[in-house]
Amino acid sequence: MTDSEHAERYQAADRFVSWLADRVTNDARGSGVTQIDVDPRGSYWLGRLAPLVEIMNSTLGERAERLEPCALGLRVLPARERVTFTAIASFVVWRRVGQQWQKPPRIHVEVPVELPDKEGSAEWGRAALSDAIDAVAPGSGLAATIRTELSRTPDGKRELSIELVNDSDPDHKNAGAHAKGRLFECSLQVRNLATHEYLLEELPDSFRYDRRVAAWGLNSGVERVGDGFVTTDLPEFEKKRPVYWTVPAEQPDLSFQTLSSDPIPQLERLHAELDTWGKEAWAIETIRRSAPSWSETLENEVQAEARSFRAECDRIAAGIDLLKGNALLARAFQAMNAAMSHSANGKYDSWRPFQIGFMLANLPSCVGDDQDVADIVWFSTGGGKTETYLGIILTAAFYDRLTGKSTGITAWSRFPLRLLSLQQTQRFANALAGAERVRQALNLEGDPFSLGFLVGGGATPNEVKEKSPWDPDDPTMPDKLRMLKVCPFCRNGDIEMRFDWALWRVDHICRSPSCPWGSDQPLPIHVVDTEVWRVLPTVVVGTLDKAAGISMQASMRGMIAEPSGFCPRPGHGHTYATRANRPHGCLVPGCTSPRGPLPMAKNRYGVGFRLQDELHLLRDSLGAVDAHYEALYDDLQQRLSGRRPKILASSATLSGYERQSDVLYGRTARVFPHPEPKVGEGFWSGKGEQSMRRYLAVAPRGQTIEYALDRMIVSLQRAIRELAADPEKSAADIGVDPKHIDWLISFYGTDVVYGNTLRDLDAVVRSGETQWEDVPPPRPRVASLTGRTVFTDVSGMLDELEQPAADFADRTHVVVGSSMMSHGVDIDRLNVMVMLGLPLTTAEFIQATARVGRTWPSLVFVVHKIGRERDASVYRTFRQFVDQGDRFVEPIPITNSSRRVLERTLAGLAFGRVLMMHEPEAGTSLALTRKLRDYLASRPDFEEAEVDAICAALRFDDDRTPLLRQEVKNWYRHLMTEVLDPANAGRFGNELGLHGGPMMSLRDVEEQVEVWGRDPS
Repeated sequence: MTDSEHAERYQAADRFVSWLADRVTNDARGSGVTQIDVDPRGSYWLGRLAPLVEIMNSTLGERAERLEPCALGLRVLPARERVTFTAIASFVVWRRVGQQWQKPPRIHVEVPVELPDKEGSAEWGRAALSDAIDAVAPGSGLAATIRTELSRTPDGKRELSIELVNDSDPDHKNAGAHAKGRLFECSLQVRNLATHEYLLEELPDSFRYDRRVAAWGLNSGVERVGDGFVTTDLPEFEKKRPVYWTVPAEQPDLSFQTLSSDPIPQLERLHAELDTWGKEAWAIETIRRSAPSWSETLENEVQAEARSFRAECDRIAAGIDLLKGNALLARAFQAMNAAMSHSANGKYDSWRPFQIGFMLANLPSCVGDDQDVADIVWFSTGGGKTETYLGIILTAAFYDRLTGKSTGITAWSRFPLRLLSLQQTQRFANALAGAERVRQALNLEGDPFSLGFLVGGGATPNEVKEKSPWDPDDPTMPDKLRMLKVCPFCRNGDIEMRFDWALWRVDHICRSPSCPWGSDQPLPIHVVDTEVWRVLPTVVVGTLDKAAGISMQASMRGMIAEPSGFCPRPGHGHTYATRANRPHGCLVPGCTSPRGPLPMAKNRYGVGFRLQDELHLLRDSLGAVDAHYEALYDDLQQRLSGRRPKILASSATLSGYERQSDVLYGRTARVFPHPEPKVGEGFWSGKGEQSMRRYLAVAPRGQTIEYALDRMIVSLQRAIRELAADPEKSAADIGVDPKHIDWLISFYGTDVVYGNTLRDLDAVVRSGETQWEDVPPPRPRVASLTGRTVFTDVSGMLDELEQPAADFADRTHVVVGSSMMSHGVDIDRLNVMVMLGLPLTTAEFIQATARVGRTWPSLVFVVHKIGRERDASVYRTFRQFVDQGDRFVEPIPITNSSRRVLERTLAGLAFGRVLMMHEPEAGTSLALTRKLRDYLASRPDFEEAEVDAICAALRFDDDRTPLLRQEVKNWYRHLMTEVLDPANAGRFGNELGLHGGPMMSLRDVEEQVEVWGRDPS
C-alpha cells in the first residue's frame, strides 16, 4: 500500500468511526425516530431526564440522581461582576396516541438570564418553556425550568451552575400517556458567557500537564462552542496517534541497512539533535512561559528532572563511544541490524529514534556492565517495545558468539500472562531466524540461534513420556504443541509437527522446498521443558510462573550456571543431576552414555538478561512471591557464575517504579525515555494530527448497564450489516468511496466487549443468544477470551481474528474478553471496544483500551456503572482521566517483607539452593531424606550457613526484619529435626517443610484445600 493509499484509507476510517459513534448515540437517544410501538422509557437510555419530584422522593438517595438524573447542565467560573448570558433549552417529549407513541417537533427555547449581584439560586424561563410544551403536548403535566446557582469555591472564587431541570408531575392524570413525565434528547446550551478557567490541583509533575478546565459538566459532558458551552450525552476525548520524530531537522537515517554498514555518523546525528532539543525544551524559561502558575517547588522539580534528562543524554553518548571503542560490540550491533531486516520482512525497514536511543543507553549491559540497575522502557503501547528488546538481545547474542559463548541462554524473557508469551513467540522466532542467517553468513562458531518456549500450566509439557497427557504414542500430541503460525525463515505457513523418537524431541518442520533453513531439519524452537534444558536456547520466552520450578527441576541450573556435562551422543545436549532413570544425567530417556565435558567455559553459562514484560502486573501477592524468587535466582547466579544478569523491563506506569524495582530486584531503577517537560511534546514522540482512539463515556439513564450494553452491540452490529447490504448508500451516508466498504466491514465488524468479572462476561454471552434479535442476519458469532479459555483455543482464536473467514457470516463478530486480553493482543482488525464498567486500576484501563486502534482510528465506549462512586467520579472528569491517565495510575502495592508470603516461599528457596548448589557438590541426588541426612552429616554448619544465605539474599539484614529472620531460623530448625528423624528416611526432603512443600507456581499463594462432592443419590 502506498502512502497516499494509506492516507485515503485512514481518512475513510476516521469518517466511519464518527458515523458509527453517531449511530450508537442516536439509537440510544431516539434521534431520528418519530413513532414507535412501545413506551420510550423502555427503549431510550441517553439524554433523558426524570421528574425532579420522583428523584427527591426516591429511597436511593444520591444514587437515584446518578442512575436517572432530573437535571443536566454545567458549572463555570464567571469572569465578570455582572453575569449575563442566554440559556437555550432543547428537548423532545413523547406522547401515546392510540396504540402508538409519537414524537412531536423538538422544543427549543432561548432564555435570557441576568443574575442578581448576590449569591443564591434562581429559576428562569419556566413560563416560556411551559408555553412551548403546551404547544406540542397540552394537558400533559410536563414542565421544565432553567435553574442557576451562584456560590463561592473553597478558595473564594465565584462559581456558577446552570441546569435544565425536569419539573414535570409524574402523578399527573395524563402522565402515563407522556412517559411518566420524562423529557428526552435533552441538551442545554449557554451563549455569551465570559468565564475563567478552573485549574486542577497541583501535583508532582504538574508542570508537564495542561491543568486548565473550561467548565465541568453536571450529569453530562460539556464542550466549548464559540463564546459559550453546550452539554453532550457522551463526555468524549480523542487521543491522537503519536509521531516519532518531532524536531524540525531531518531525521537521521536509522534504517537497518545503514546501521548494519556504517552506523556511527547517523547515531551521532541523533545524539546531537537530542542534545539541541533538550537545551531548549528543558530550559527553565521555556517551561515557565507555558505554565499557568509557578512556584519555587515547581522550579526545583523542573531542575531535578532536567538533570535526569541530561544523564539520559550522556548515557546515549557513552553508548556511541562504546561502539567506537569496542570493535566486537560494533560488529555485533551491525549484525543485529542485518538480522532485524529479515525479521521485519518488509513491514518496516528502519528503527524509530526512541528504539535506538534505548539500545544505545543500554549497550554497556551487552558487555557485562551496569548489572546493578534495572532499566525500564516506558512507551506507548504499539510503539515498538518488543522490537527494542530484541535489538538489545540480538546484539548481546552476537557479542556472546564473538567472545566465546558458543551455547547457553543469552536472555530469559518472562511474561505475566500466557497470552503474552504466545503472542510474542512468533516475533522472537522471526528475529532469531534473521540472526541465525546472519550468523551463518558471518561464519560465527557456536550453536544455531534458537528459541525456547517455557510456559507449562497445561500449555506445554515438562517432559514427553509414555502414559501421560503428553504421550509420544499419541499421534495428535505434536500438533497440540505447535507454537509458530509460520516458518520464521521463509514465512510459509505449511509447518509439520512430529515427534522424533530417536532424539526424543517435538519438531516444527517447514515443508516449503525453498525455505533457506531447509525442509529436512527441525526449526530451532523448543517447546518441551526438557528440550529447553538440553539445548539451552539463545532466548527463552515464557510465563513468570515457571520461575517456581527451580526448587523442583534440577535442570533449571542451566538458567543460572553450568550444567553437569554434555552427552556425547548427537542431539542429546547438556546433562544434569543423576536420577534413577538418568544414570548419567542425560534427559533423553534410556540414554546410558557417560557424560562428556562441557563445550565452553563454565563461567559463560547463566543468562545475561532477565526481561520482564508488563512490570506493573507484578503486584500484590504475585509481586511479593516473585521478589523472593528473583532474589534466589540473583544470589545463586552470583555465587555460581560470578555475576547477576541485567534486568530489562517494560511497564505501563511510572507510579512507584523505583520502589517496585527495589523490592523485586534489589536494584535501583531507570526509566527510558525520561518523561518530557510537556506531555505530548517530547523528543522521542509527540502528538500527531491523526485520530487514534475516541473515548466516549457512557452513563445509562433509567436502564440497567446490561440493557445498555445489549442495545449498543445491536447498534454496532446492525450498522455493519447495513454496509454489507447496501454499500453504495452506506458509502454516501458516511462520505467515503464505496471501494472502502469491504475493508471497513472487515476492520470494524468485530467488537470487543471488555469486562472486569467473569459473571459480567457470561451475561454478555447469554445475551448474545437471547437479546440480540434486532440484529439482521447473520446472527452475531461470539467468542470468549478469558482466563478459562483453553490454551489451544486461544491460539486458534487469535489466528481467526488476524485472518478472518472470507464469508462475513463465518467470522467472529463479538469478542468477550477479560484482563487476560488487556496485554499482548496486537491485532489491527480490533478497532471497536465496549468497556463494561471501569477496571479496578487505571493501569488496566490504559492497557485494555490500547487493544484497539493499533493501526487505524478506533472507538472506545466506556460504560460506567454510574451507581458506584468511583465510576461516577471518573465520569465527571472523563477527559482529564483519559488525557492525563498516567497521573491517576495507582502506586504498585508490593512488599518483600510479608511473613505470610515467606511461609509460602521458604520451601522453594531452600530446596532451590539444595538442587542448584548442594546436590552438584554432593555428586548424588539429595531428593530422598536419607540422602540429604547423609550429606548434612558432612556439613555441620549447614543450618546456620543456609539461614545466613537466604536472609542475605532477601535482605533481611536490618532492624525492620528480625522477625522474618527468626521465621527463617524456625523453618530450618524444623527441617533439620524432620530430616534427622529416622521415620522420614524414605520421604522426599521437600515434603518436610514447616508450611508444606515448594510452590508449584508463583501464583500458588493460597492454602490449598480438598473439595469433596457428595453423591446426590
